[in-house]
Amino acid sequence: MRSFDLTPLYRASVGFDQIADLMDRALASDVGNNSYPPYNIEKTADDGWRISIAVAGFSENDLAIELKERALIVTAKKAEDDTQRSYLHRGIATRAFERRFTLADHVKVTGANHADGMLHIDLVREIPEALKPRKIAITSAKPADANLIEDSKVN
Repeated sequence: MRSFDLTPLYRASVGFDQIADLMDRALASDVGNNSYPPYNIEKTADDGWRISIAVAGFSENDLAIELKERALIVTAKKAEDDTQRSYLHRGIATRAFERRFTLADHVKVTGANHADGMLHIDLVREIPEALKPRKIAITSAKPADANLIEDSKVN
């Protein structure tokens, strides 16, 4: 595996530590461990997304969603089954999992629902008014000489 040295970028930039962390996570070697459960991320609006996770075999009580700092953490743990079952084939995986998603600044979770073996989590970016672009009015200032001429006319 190649390793990338991002040191030259740090010399010419300030405040981009999050991008370096994101690249480190993307280049992590444990990609094979992140295949369960399968999920989709779809864009629902200009500033809206939906994460859909296949959670067949899990009930709402088995699932938990937590937002910690900028990490959305989805966990599942199947409740212990009291009945002893004898499987001829067990293809539906109900093993415990933890799936993490890193959210960008100002992205908020607006809701979650569980239906038909799918967990849907809706997200939206809400930028505070103070950070939104705004127009600044430009006014023309009188030249300094114009004030002197007007003062001399008054006397």
